[in-house]
Amino acid sequence: MKRLVLALLTTAWLAWSHGVRAELVVVVNAENPVTELSSRQLIDLYMGRFNAYPDGTAVLTTDLPADNPLREAFYRQLVGKSVAQINAYWARLLFTGKSEPPYTISSINGVTDYVKKNKNAIAYINEAELSTGLKVVYRFEDPK
Repeated sequence: MKRLVLALLTTAWLAWSHGVRAELVVVVNAENPVTELSSRQLIDLYMGRFNAYPDGTAVLTTDLPADNPLREAFYRQLVGKSVAQINAYWARLLFTGKSEPPYTISSINGVTDYVKKNKNAIAYINEAELSTGLKVVYRFEDPK
């Protein structure tokens, strides 16, 4: 029952906040030499296929909690999968020992602070959360 309520709330939030989806951006520390990432590179980083930026520098991927609607929007746009599907994917990878999932941080403020303090960190946020110390390296296209 709890899962159903959460799914309904997430769906309602996504329907209500269509504008958030168009404002989703991926950011790195302003000192990070990466200036842009392709969707393929982003998928490879967030799905555990690579653990380094294109220049070979280690990457610190971040995630929001599973119940955060922004996380649902991010994975829906990135790979067309729900958070439940992403969690199952990571469970399989963890079982095989092939990769580690992104580091989960409890809030948007926590994510932005983490990226500002870690030159190699990467995160997805709503564009409205942009602040000094962050640099946009990917913008999701409006899905209209």
